[in-house]
Amino acid sequence: MPVTTCVFDAYGTLFDVSAAARRAAEQPGQDQLAAVWPKLAADWRTKQLQYSWLRAVSGDYVPFWQVTKDALDWALEAAEIDDPILRETLLALYWELPAYKEAHTVLAVLKATGFKTAILSNGSPEMLDGAVDFSGTRESLDTVISVDDVKTFKPARVVYDLVEKRLGVAANEVLFVSANGWDAAGAAAYGFHTAWINRADEPVDNLPGVPAHIFPDLTPISDLAGKL
Repeated sequence: MPVTTCVFDAYGTLFDVSAAARRAAEQPGQDQLAAVWPKLAADWRTKQLQYSWLRAVSGDYVPFWQVTKDALDWALEAAEIDDPILRETLLALYWELPAYKEAHTVLAVLKATGFKTAILSNGSPEMLDGAVDFSGTRESLDTVISVDDVKTFKPARVVYDLVEKRLGVAANEVLFVSANGWDAAGAAAYGFHTAWINRADEPVDNLPGVPAHIFPDLTPISDLAGKL
């Protein structure tokens, strides 16, 4: 059965998660942050993911916005930055993440050629609304699906179940696209066609699912979808 639907992860795939720290570091008076923002952004993201996995395993779900705040607090402490105003600035900027430069074109081409398009994300519904609206990608998406519907996080299979429930498509009709290797692996094990957007040129994770396609950015996705 040919692919009819392209489902994208949000954070790190469509939206640049480093942008919040980078933009904050560009503001006047942020010399301390300017010196460490790449590491702070990486720590923030790493802890955000680790906390989501641990909460999924323990069954102690909270919305992803709380996970994001907890992860930022850890990253700020690790950077020895104690600045409540900066903390609020960083959190506000996380609601205004830009899309990667190629995302708009890829989504528009997919829509124009008849594919259903969607986001499936750990993000809280309000967070995703903010990112989609700020990035200007809403018109190119049929729906935005949050794990909040099932109160756990990827890569739990019940999260991937949401695609069929919300879009009415079988797993083999779906091309799932993620910049997170572990997410692409989870989606592959679930039965989706998968593409891993390996922006950092990392090794493939040693997990049961293996992404069938690996690209450095989103550009090839619209062509790939038409060939599956």
